[in-house]
Amino acid sequence: MSFRLEMLQVARLAPKVLGESAELVERFLRSRFSAEGGFLDRNEKPDLYYTVFGLEGLQALSVDATTLPDIRPWLKPFGDGAGQDFVHLCCLARCWANAGMDDFPAAAREALAARIEAYRCPDGGYHQAPKRAKGSAYGCLLAWGAYQDLGGMPPEPWRLAECMGGLRTPDGAWSNEPGIPVGSTTATAAMVALHRHMDMPPPPEAVDWLMRQCLPAGGFLALPAAPLPDLLSTAVALHALDAVQADFTRLKEPCLDFVDSLWDATGGFHGNWTDDMLDCEYTYYGLLALGHLSL
Repeated sequence: MSFRLEMLQVARLAPKVLGESAELVERFLRSRFSAEGGFLDRNEKPDLYYTVFGLEGLQALSVDATTLPDIRPWLKPFGDGAGQDFVHLCCLARCWANAGMDDFPAAAREALAARIEAYRCPDGGYHQAPKRAKGSAYGCLLAWGAYQDLGGMPPEPWRLAECMGGLRTPDGAWSNEPGIPVGSTTATAAMVALHRHMDMPPPPEAVDWLMRQCLPAGGFLALPAAPLPDLLSTAVALHALDAVQADFTRLKEPCLDFVDSLWDATGGFHGNWTDDMLDCEYTYYGLLALGHLSL
């Protein structure tokens, strides 16, 4: 199962926790769909990245498929992704996977994969910036997911393991970039999940490190020295821990309280306690976190 479908499967459990509030989430997500055809970013412009989360958020709520926004007319002018950066290339693949690959020509798929492959690094990984010598955790995860969405695998997929090894940190975790001495929750969650998809057991100390990033009152820190927990770190950490069947039962109640503290009555979720804005991305991560906490 692809990363996309794996996350969606769990996020679909969120309505069990939301109850009647699920209607508010649906209303909020639909309000972020633009007249031009994509979902809006924080600058009120339609964007491929936010369209991924807007559409998958609605799918997670199990709304009637016939009422889902049809993004295909908006996607088609993007073609094979010419002019897009790495992140948006990967998002284009994921948007088409959500909208239906039958309407995305095979030649365009191959060309899109080639554009993504241009971000391959000499160490076997991928980086979101061009012409880097070493890959990043974020780049590796996005590329792997994009190839899955396009129905394939990266060329020589085992080479990602070399890059992943170069991102290990002395504290037993992973950093997003090489040479950083302290682990990152999002990078470690990405690498734990990618290990499982590559049929490689993640190091036990990395799983233990992830567990330690959860505060007693709930919520995961992005870094051990971070001043406050955030929703993205919480959602991806729970997803990674669940992927390796780690027992995080004791974290569920405090994390539910934390996610609830980020809920907004208009139907969205804030990224953290200092974030005043609402968007599709963090609302989707709210659904993902609630899905894991409902089990």
